Amino acid sequence: MTRRSCVIYATGIACAHLLMAGIAPVLAQVSQTTTHRGLKEITLTEKSQVFESWKNPPSPVYVEYYFFNVTNPEEILAGEKASVKQIGPYTYREYRPRENITFLENGTKVYAIEPKSYVFVPEKSVGDPEVDLVRTVNIPLVVVMNELNSYSFFLRSFVSMFTRKLGIELFMTCTVHEILWGFKDPILAKIHSMKPEVDEYFGLMRKKNGTREGEFVFYTGEKNYLDYGKIDTWNGLRQMSWWSSNQSNMINGTDGTLFHPLINRNELLYIFAADLCRSIHLAYVDDVKVKGIRAYRFVPPSDVLMSPTDNPNNAGFCVPAGDCLGTGVLKISVCRQGAPFVVSFPHFYQADPMYINAIDGLSPNREEHETYIDVQPTTGVPIRYCKRTQLNIILKRVQGFPQTKFINYTIFPIMFVNKAATIDDDAASKMRTLLALT
Repeated sequence: MTRRSCVIYATGIACAHLLMAGIAPVLAQVSQTTTHRGLKEITLTEKSQVFESWKNPPSPVYVEYYFFNVTNPEEILAGEKASVKQIGPYTYREYRPRENITFLENGTKVYAIEPKSYVFVPEKSVGDPEVDLVRTVNIPLVVVMNELNSYSFFLRSFVSMFTRKLGIELFMTCTVHEILWGFKDPILAKIHSMKPEVDEYFGLMRKKNGTREGEFVFYTGEKNYLDYGKIDTWNGLRQMSWWSSNQSNMINGTDGTLFHPLINRNELLYIFAADLCRSIHLAYVDDVKVKGIRAYRFVPPSDVLMSPTDNPNNAGFCVPAGDCLGTGVLKISVCRQGAPFVVSFPHFYQADPMYINAIDGLSPNREEHETYIDVQPTTGVPIRYCKRTQLNIILKRVQGFPQTKFINYTIFPIMFVNKAATIDDDAASKMRTLLALT
Protein backbone atom coordinates (compact mmCIF):
# COMPACT_ATOMS: atom_id res chain seq x y z
CA MET A 1 0.00 0.00 0.00
CA THR A 2 1.44 3.40 -1.01
CA ARG A 3 0.98 6.73 0.72
CA ARG A 4 -1.33 7.87 -2.08
CA SER A 5 -3.53 4.81 -1.96
CA CYS A 6 -5.62 5.82 1.01
CA VAL A 7 -6.00 8.32 3.82
CA ILE A 8 -7.84 7.96 7.13
CA TYR A 9 -8.16 10.46 9.95
CA ALA A 10 -8.39 10.16 13.68
CA THR A 11 -6.91 12.08 16.52
CA GLY A 12 -5.31 11.68 19.86
CA ILE A 13 -2.99 13.88 21.84
CA ALA A 14 0.37 14.15 23.19
CA CYS A 15 1.56 17.31 24.84
CA ALA A 16 2.99 19.47 26.80
CA HIS A 17 3.98 19.93 29.79
CA LEU A 18 7.02 16.50 27.03
CA LEU A 19 4.05 15.65 24.45
CA MET A 20 0.50 14.50 24.60
CA ALA A 21 -2.83 15.36 26.08
CA GLY A 22 -5.72 13.23 24.87
CA ILE A 23 -7.04 10.67 22.43
CA ALA A 24 -10.10 11.31 20.29
CA PRO A 25 -10.63 8.56 17.74
CA VAL A 26 -13.61 9.00 15.49
CA LEU A 27 -13.20 5.94 13.42
CA ALA A 28 -16.90 5.09 13.18
CA GLN A 29 -17.34 8.19 11.06
CA VAL A 30 -14.45 7.79 8.65
CA SER A 31 -13.99 5.32 5.79
CA GLN A 32 -10.90 4.55 3.78
CA THR A 33 -11.13 5.72 0.19
CA THR A 34 -9.03 6.64 -2.79
CA THR A 35 -11.32 9.44 -3.86
CA HIS A 36 -10.91 13.18 -3.46
CA ARG A 37 -13.96 13.14 -1.19
CA GLY A 38 -12.06 10.80 1.12
CA LEU A 39 -9.15 13.20 1.32
CA LYS A 40 -11.56 15.90 2.42
CA GLU A 41 -12.48 13.77 5.41
CA ILE A 42 -9.01 14.14 6.89
CA THR A 43 -8.93 17.93 6.79
CA LEU A 44 -9.56 20.09 9.84
CA THR A 45 -12.60 21.78 8.35
CA GLU A 46 -16.14 22.13 9.60
CA LYS A 47 -17.43 19.96 6.75
CA SER A 48 -15.17 17.03 7.62
CA GLN A 49 -16.65 14.26 9.73
CA VAL A 50 -13.80 14.43 12.24
CA PHE A 51 -13.99 18.09 13.14
CA GLU A 52 -16.16 17.85 16.28
CA SER A 53 -13.93 15.23 17.86
CA TRP A 54 -10.84 17.31 17.10
CA LYS A 55 -12.59 20.31 18.64
CA ASN A 56 -13.52 18.51 21.85
CA PRO A 57 -11.56 15.25 22.38
CA PRO A 58 -13.82 12.83 24.28
CA SER A 59 -11.39 10.22 25.64
CA PRO A 60 -10.15 10.68 29.23
CA VAL A 61 -6.60 11.84 29.89
CA TYR A 62 -5.15 11.24 33.35
CA VAL A 63 -2.25 13.18 34.81
CA GLU A 64 -0.35 11.51 37.65
CA TYR A 65 1.95 13.58 39.86
CA TYR A 66 4.78 11.88 41.77
CA PHE A 67 6.92 13.76 44.28
CA PHE A 68 10.43 13.17 45.62
CA ASN A 69 10.13 13.51 49.38
CA VAL A 70 13.43 14.60 50.95
CA THR A 71 14.35 12.27 53.81
CA ASN A 72 17.65 13.79 55.07
CA PRO A 73 17.54 17.62 54.85
CA GLU A 74 20.03 18.19 57.70
CA GLU A 75 22.57 15.85 56.15
CA ILE A 76 22.24 17.60 52.78
CA LEU A 77 22.95 20.95 54.42
CA ALA A 78 26.06 19.39 55.98
CA GLY A 79 27.35 18.36 52.57
CA GLU A 80 26.21 14.74 52.50
CA LYS A 81 24.45 12.96 49.65
CA ALA A 82 20.74 13.69 49.25
CA SER A 83 18.19 10.94 49.80
CA VAL A 84 14.63 10.98 48.47
CA LYS A 85 11.58 8.72 48.52
CA GLN A 86 8.99 8.77 45.74
CA ILE A 87 5.38 9.35 46.78
CA GLY A 88 2.31 9.30 44.57
CA PRO A 89 0.47 9.18 42.33
CA TYR A 90 -1.92 12.06 42.86
CA THR A 91 -4.11 11.82 39.81
CA TYR A 92 -6.14 14.44 37.97
CA ARG A 93 -8.25 14.18 34.87
CA GLU A 94 -7.27 16.76 32.26
CA TYR A 95 -9.85 18.44 30.01
CA ARG A 96 -8.54 20.23 26.94
CA PRO A 97 -11.18 21.45 24.47
CA ARG A 98 -10.22 23.74 21.61
CA GLU A 99 -11.89 27.14 21.57
CA ASN A 100 -12.10 30.33 19.47
CA ILE A 101 -11.66 28.26 16.33
CA THR A 102 -11.20 30.41 13.23
CA PHE A 103 -10.39 29.29 9.69
CA LEU A 104 -7.72 31.20 7.79
CA GLU A 105 -6.41 31.45 4.21
CA ASN A 106 -9.34 29.80 2.47
CA GLY A 107 -9.52 26.97 4.96
CA THR A 108 -5.90 25.86 4.60
CA LYS A 109 -5.12 26.88 8.19
CA VAL A 110 -7.11 26.96 11.42
CA TYR A 111 -6.58 29.05 14.58
CA ALA A 112 -7.42 27.67 18.02
CA ILE A 113 -6.60 28.10 21.69
CA GLU A 114 -6.41 25.16 24.08
CA PRO A 115 -7.50 25.92 27.66
CA LYS A 116 -6.75 23.16 30.15
CA SER A 117 -8.53 22.25 33.38
CA TYR A 118 -7.91 19.56 35.99
CA VAL A 119 -10.21 17.59 38.29
CA PHE A 120 -8.84 15.42 41.09
CA VAL A 121 -9.57 11.68 40.82
CA PRO A 122 -9.37 10.18 44.34
CA GLU A 123 -9.86 6.55 43.27
CA LYS A 124 -6.69 6.73 41.17
CA SER A 125 -4.63 8.44 43.89
CA VAL A 126 -2.71 7.29 46.96
CA GLY A 127 -4.15 9.88 49.28
CA ASP A 128 -5.67 13.32 49.80
CA PRO A 129 -3.52 16.11 48.26
CA GLU A 130 -4.96 18.64 50.72
CA VAL A 131 -3.75 16.55 53.68
CA ASP A 132 -0.67 14.64 52.57
CA LEU A 133 2.65 16.42 53.19
CA VAL A 134 5.80 16.48 51.10
CA ARG A 135 9.22 17.84 52.03
CA THR A 136 11.04 19.36 49.07
CA VAL A 137 13.42 22.09 48.04
CA ASN A 138 12.19 25.58 48.94
CA ILE A 139 11.82 26.62 45.32
CA PRO A 140 10.95 30.31 45.94
CA LEU A 141 14.07 30.69 48.11
CA VAL A 142 16.30 28.99 45.53
CA VAL A 143 14.88 31.16 42.75
CA VAL A 144 15.50 34.31 44.78
CA MET A 145 19.06 33.22 45.61
CA ASN A 146 19.70 32.48 41.95
CA GLU A 147 18.41 35.91 40.98
CA LEU A 148 20.59 37.60 43.57
CA ASN A 149 23.72 35.73 42.53
CA SER A 150 24.74 38.59 40.25
CA TYR A 151 24.09 41.26 42.89
CA SER A 152 26.42 42.51 45.61
CA PHE A 153 27.50 40.32 48.50
CA PHE A 154 26.02 42.93 50.86
CA LEU A 155 22.55 42.58 49.35
CA ARG A 156 22.73 38.80 49.39
CA SER A 157 23.75 38.84 53.05
CA PHE A 158 20.90 41.22 53.91
CA VAL A 159 18.34 38.97 52.23
CA SER A 160 19.88 35.94 53.93
CA MET A 161 19.46 37.55 57.37
CA PHE A 162 15.88 38.46 56.53
CA THR A 163 15.03 34.88 55.54
CA ARG A 164 16.65 33.46 58.69
CA LYS A 165 14.63 35.91 60.79
CA LEU A 166 11.46 34.54 59.19
CA GLY A 167 12.59 30.99 59.84
CA ILE A 168 12.80 30.18 56.14
CA GLU A 169 14.89 27.08 55.39
CA LEU A 170 16.33 25.58 52.24
CA PHE A 171 13.81 22.74 52.48
CA MET A 172 10.12 23.27 53.05
CA THR A 173 7.20 21.03 54.01
CA CYS A 174 3.78 21.66 52.52
CA THR A 175 0.76 19.74 51.27
CA VAL A 176 0.67 18.22 47.81
CA HIS A 177 -2.16 20.60 46.94
CA GLU A 178 -0.11 23.62 48.01
CA ILE A 179 2.97 22.71 46.02
CA LEU A 180 0.85 22.03 42.94
CA TRP A 181 -1.78 24.76 43.00
CA GLY A 182 -0.26 27.42 45.21
CA PHE A 183 0.32 28.93 48.65
CA LYS A 184 1.30 32.37 49.93
CA ASP A 185 5.07 32.39 50.26
CA PRO A 186 6.69 34.76 52.80
CA ILE A 187 9.64 35.69 50.57
CA LEU A 188 7.44 36.37 47.56
CA ALA A 189 4.98 38.26 49.75
CA LYS A 190 7.78 40.59 50.88
CA ILE A 191 8.91 41.15 47.29
CA HIS A 192 5.29 41.67 46.26
CA SER A 193 4.96 44.49 48.81
CA MET A 194 7.77 46.31 46.98
CA LYS A 195 7.05 45.10 43.43
CA PRO A 196 3.32 44.38 43.07
CA GLU A 197 3.87 42.72 39.69
CA VAL A 198 5.54 39.80 41.49
CA ASP A 199 3.01 37.15 42.51
CA GLU A 200 3.09 36.49 46.27
CA TYR A 201 1.78 32.96 45.72
CA PHE A 202 3.82 30.01 44.47
CA GLY A 203 2.74 26.68 43.00
CA LEU A 204 4.14 24.46 40.26
CA MET A 205 0.75 24.39 38.55
CA ARG A 206 -0.45 27.79 39.76
CA LYS A 207 -2.59 29.60 37.18
CA LYS A 208 -2.54 26.55 34.91
CA ASN A 209 -6.00 25.27 35.81
CA GLY A 210 -8.46 26.81 33.40
CA THR A 211 -5.79 28.63 31.44
CA ARG A 212 -4.59 28.11 27.90
CA GLU A 213 -1.29 26.70 26.73
CA GLY A 214 -1.07 29.13 23.84
CA GLU A 215 -2.52 30.27 20.54
CA PHE A 216 -2.01 27.82 17.69
CA VAL A 217 -2.44 28.00 13.94
CA PHE A 218 -2.50 24.55 12.33
CA TYR A 219 -2.42 23.41 8.74
CA THR A 220 -5.76 21.78 7.97
CA GLY A 221 -4.40 19.36 5.37
CA GLU A 222 -6.52 20.98 2.66
CA LYS A 223 -3.51 21.29 0.35
CA ASN A 224 -1.41 18.31 1.43
CA TYR A 225 -2.49 15.62 3.86
CA LEU A 226 1.14 15.11 4.92
CA ASP A 227 0.95 18.61 6.47
CA TYR A 228 -2.22 17.65 8.30
CA GLY A 229 -2.14 19.03 11.85
CA LYS A 230 1.32 20.59 11.59
CA ILE A 231 1.82 23.82 13.51
CA ASP A 232 2.19 26.95 11.41
CA THR A 233 2.53 29.37 14.36
CA TRP A 234 2.45 29.23 18.17
CA ASN A 235 1.60 32.47 19.96
CA GLY A 236 2.17 34.20 16.64
CA LEU A 237 5.67 32.75 16.25
CA ARG A 238 7.05 30.55 13.50
CA GLN A 239 10.32 30.33 15.36
CA MET A 240 11.31 30.82 18.98
CA SER A 241 14.09 33.11 20.19
CA TRP A 242 15.08 31.45 23.47
CA TRP A 243 17.84 29.20 22.23
CA SER A 244 21.21 29.97 20.65
CA SER A 245 20.71 28.44 17.18
CA ASN A 246 18.08 28.65 14.47
CA GLN A 247 17.71 24.88 14.43
CA SER A 248 16.97 24.71 18.16
CA ASN A 249 14.43 27.53 17.87
CA MET A 250 12.38 25.82 15.16
CA ILE A 251 8.74 24.91 15.82
CA ASN A 252 8.45 21.51 14.17
CA GLY A 253 5.64 19.02 13.69
CA THR A 254 2.23 18.81 15.32
CA ASP A 255 1.12 19.43 18.89
CA GLY A 256 0.96 15.66 19.31
CA THR A 257 -2.81 15.39 18.92
CA LEU A 258 -2.67 13.84 15.45
CA PHE A 259 -0.37 12.52 12.79
CA HIS A 260 -0.73 11.94 9.08
CA PRO A 261 -1.96 8.54 7.85
CA LEU A 262 0.27 5.81 6.42
CA ILE A 263 3.13 6.23 8.85
CA ASN A 264 6.18 4.10 8.18
CA ARG A 265 8.79 2.74 10.57
CA ASN A 266 11.63 4.75 9.07
CA GLU A 267 10.26 8.24 9.62
CA LEU A 268 10.56 10.49 12.65
CA LEU A 269 7.49 12.00 14.28
CA TYR A 270 7.99 15.64 15.27
CA ILE A 271 6.12 17.27 18.13
CA PHE A 272 6.30 20.80 19.51
CA ALA A 273 6.26 20.51 23.31
CA ALA A 274 5.34 23.92 24.69
CA ASP A 275 6.04 22.84 28.27
CA LEU A 276 9.59 21.95 27.25
CA CYS A 277 10.01 25.17 25.26
CA ARG A 278 11.20 23.18 22.24
CA SER A 279 10.37 20.65 19.55
CA ILE A 280 11.36 17.02 19.92
CA HIS A 281 11.37 14.00 17.65
CA LEU A 282 10.29 10.41 18.25
CA ALA A 283 11.63 7.33 16.49
CA TYR A 284 10.14 3.89 15.88
CA VAL A 285 11.29 1.14 18.27
CA ASP A 286 8.83 -1.74 18.07
CA ASP A 287 5.56 -3.19 16.82
CA VAL A 288 2.98 -3.49 19.61
CA LYS A 289 -0.68 -4.41 20.01
CA VAL A 290 -3.20 -2.35 21.95
CA LYS A 291 -6.58 -4.00 22.52
CA GLY A 292 -5.97 -6.19 19.49
CA ILE A 293 -4.89 -3.29 17.25
CA ARG A 294 -1.48 -3.28 15.58
CA ALA A 295 0.54 -0.16 16.32
CA TYR A 296 4.03 1.27 15.99
CA ARG A 297 5.69 2.46 19.17
CA PHE A 298 7.60 5.73 18.87
CA VAL A 299 9.82 7.06 21.65
CA PRO A 300 12.22 10.01 22.07
CA PRO A 301 15.63 8.52 21.20
CA SER A 302 18.56 9.10 23.51
CA ASP A 303 19.97 11.80 21.23
CA VAL A 304 17.06 14.15 22.07
CA LEU A 305 18.65 15.12 25.40
CA MET A 306 22.20 14.06 24.57
CA SER A 307 25.04 16.39 25.52
CA PRO A 308 26.45 18.54 22.68
CA THR A 309 29.75 16.69 23.07
CA ASP A 310 28.06 13.55 21.69
CA ASN A 311 25.38 15.28 19.61
CA PRO A 312 26.54 18.66 18.22
CA ASN A 313 22.97 19.38 17.02
CA ASN A 314 22.05 20.02 20.67
CA ALA A 315 24.60 22.79 21.14
CA GLY A 316 21.87 25.34 20.42
CA PHE A 317 20.13 24.40 23.66
CA CYS A 318 23.08 25.69 25.67
CA VAL A 319 22.27 29.24 26.81
CA PRO A 320 24.40 31.24 26.95
CA ALA A 321 26.26 29.52 24.14
CA GLY A 322 28.68 26.97 25.52
CA ASP A 323 26.99 26.75 28.95
CA CYS A 324 25.88 23.13 28.68
CA LEU A 325 24.67 20.46 31.05
CA GLY A 326 25.29 16.75 30.54
CA THR A 327 23.30 14.09 28.75
CA GLY A 328 19.69 13.57 29.79
CA VAL A 329 18.87 17.01 31.19
CA LEU A 330 17.76 20.31 29.67
CA LYS A 331 17.98 23.66 31.44
CA ILE A 332 14.86 25.70 30.65
CA SER A 333 15.68 28.91 32.54
CA VAL A 334 15.44 30.88 29.29
CA CYS A 335 11.69 30.31 29.12
CA ARG A 336 10.99 30.30 32.88
CA GLN A 337 11.95 33.89 33.76
CA GLY A 338 15.49 32.83 34.63
CA ALA A 339 14.48 30.31 37.31
CA PRO A 340 17.06 27.48 37.51
CA PHE A 341 14.69 24.74 36.35
CA VAL A 342 15.88 21.64 34.53
CA VAL A 343 13.76 18.98 32.83
CA SER A 344 14.58 15.32 32.31
CA PHE A 345 12.88 11.97 32.10
CA PRO A 346 11.76 10.51 35.48
CA HIS A 347 14.52 9.30 37.79
CA PHE A 348 16.97 10.70 35.20
CA TYR A 349 16.18 7.84 32.82
CA GLN A 350 18.68 7.94 29.90
CA ALA A 351 20.72 10.60 31.72
CA ASP A 352 24.40 10.68 32.58
CA PRO A 353 24.94 8.39 35.61
CA MET A 354 26.41 11.31 37.56
CA TYR A 355 22.90 12.77 37.96
CA ILE A 356 21.46 9.44 39.12
CA ASN A 357 24.32 8.67 41.49
CA ALA A 358 24.09 12.10 43.14
CA ILE A 359 20.76 11.16 44.77
CA ASP A 360 19.88 8.09 46.83
CA GLY A 361 16.42 6.73 46.09
CA LEU A 362 16.42 6.88 42.28
CA SER A 363 15.93 3.78 40.14
CA PRO A 364 15.41 4.65 36.46
CA ASN A 365 13.90 1.96 34.28
CA ARG A 366 12.35 1.83 30.83
CA GLU A 367 8.98 0.37 31.83
CA GLU A 368 8.07 3.09 34.32
CA HIS A 369 10.00 6.09 33.02
CA GLU A 370 10.09 6.04 29.22
CA THR A 371 7.88 8.37 27.20
CA TYR A 372 6.16 6.64 24.29
CA ILE A 373 3.30 6.90 21.86
CA ASP A 374 1.68 3.95 20.10
CA VAL A 375 0.38 4.96 16.68
CA GLN A 376 -1.81 2.85 14.41
CA PRO A 377 0.24 3.24 11.22
CA THR A 378 -2.52 3.04 8.60
CA THR A 379 -4.68 5.68 10.23
CA GLY A 380 -2.04 7.72 12.07
CA VAL A 381 -4.17 7.48 15.21
CA PRO A 382 -2.39 7.64 18.60
CA ILE A 383 -4.12 4.78 20.44
CA ARG A 384 -2.01 4.81 23.61
CA TYR A 385 0.64 7.03 25.10
CA CYS A 386 2.52 7.90 28.25
CA LYS A 387 4.24 11.27 28.48
CA ARG A 388 6.68 11.27 31.37
CA THR A 389 8.59 14.39 32.37
CA GLN A 390 10.54 15.28 35.50
CA LEU A 391 11.03 18.77 36.93
CA ASN A 392 14.31 19.46 38.69
CA ILE A 393 16.01 22.51 40.14
CA ILE A 394 19.69 23.43 40.34
CA LEU A 395 20.83 23.43 43.94
CA LYS A 396 24.24 25.01 44.59
CA ARG A 397 26.24 27.16 47.00
CA VAL A 398 25.50 30.89 46.92
CA GLN A 399 27.86 33.27 48.68
CA GLY A 400 26.07 35.33 51.29
CA PHE A 401 23.67 32.52 52.16
CA PRO A 402 25.38 30.48 54.91
CA GLN A 403 22.86 27.64 54.80
CA THR A 404 24.19 26.73 51.35
CA LYS A 405 27.83 26.74 52.49
CA PHE A 406 28.33 22.96 52.46
CA ILE A 407 25.77 21.70 49.95
CA ASN A 408 26.92 19.96 46.80
CA TYR A 409 26.00 21.18 43.33
CA THR A 410 23.03 19.00 42.44
CA ILE A 411 20.33 18.75 39.79
CA PHE A 412 17.69 18.09 42.44
CA PRO A 413 14.47 16.22 41.51
CA ILE A 414 11.20 17.85 42.60
CA MET A 415 8.47 15.80 40.93
CA PHE A 416 7.62 13.91 37.76
CA VAL A 417 4.44 13.76 35.73
CA ASN A 418 2.93 10.83 33.89
CA LYS A 419 0.27 11.94 31.44
CA ALA A 420 -1.43 8.90 29.93
CA ALA A 421 -4.39 7.77 27.86
CA THR A 422 -5.49 4.62 26.05
CA ILE A 423 -8.12 4.16 23.37
CA ASP A 424 -11.40 3.12 25.00
CA ASP A 425 -13.12 -0.19 24.28
CA ASP A 426 -15.82 1.27 22.03
CA ALA A 427 -13.37 3.17 19.84
CA ALA A 428 -11.04 0.14 19.74
CA SER A 429 -13.88 -2.03 18.47
CA LYS A 430 -14.70 0.47 15.74
CA MET A 431 -11.06 0.67 14.72
CA ARG A 432 -10.72 -3.11 14.49
CA THR A 433 -13.80 -3.21 12.28
CA LEU A 434 -12.51 -0.45 10.04
CA LEU A 435 -9.08 -1.99 9.66
CA ALA A 436 -10.63 -5.35 8.75
CA LEU A 437 -12.21 -3.64 5.74
CA THR A 438 -8.96 -2.13 4.43
